[in-house]
Amino acid sequence: MNPYRVVIDRQALKFLQKLRDRELSHRLSEAIEGLKTAPRPADCQKLSGRDHQYRIRVGSYRIIYEIRDSELVILVLAMGHRREIYR
Repeated sequence: MNPYRVVIDRQALKFLQKLRDRELSHRLSEAIEGLKTAPRPADCQKLSGRDHQYRIRVGSYRIIYEIRDSELVILVLAMGHRREIYR
């Protein structure tokens, strides 16, 4: 199976770069890298009312992404703390 290509939205990339907590930044980056080979990990949840959008948990933070199977692309749409990400 070919690995997926990950594309990170500009706003999500900006969030990742602004993080002061290096450990959290590393954990988020590892989770994104893991999506290349397993786009639907066991702990992912499909977002209701949104086609092809999922979320994964990294501690208290969430990564929201869209899977485009026909293009083998994962588009990371947003990252943030669980109390703020869905607003």
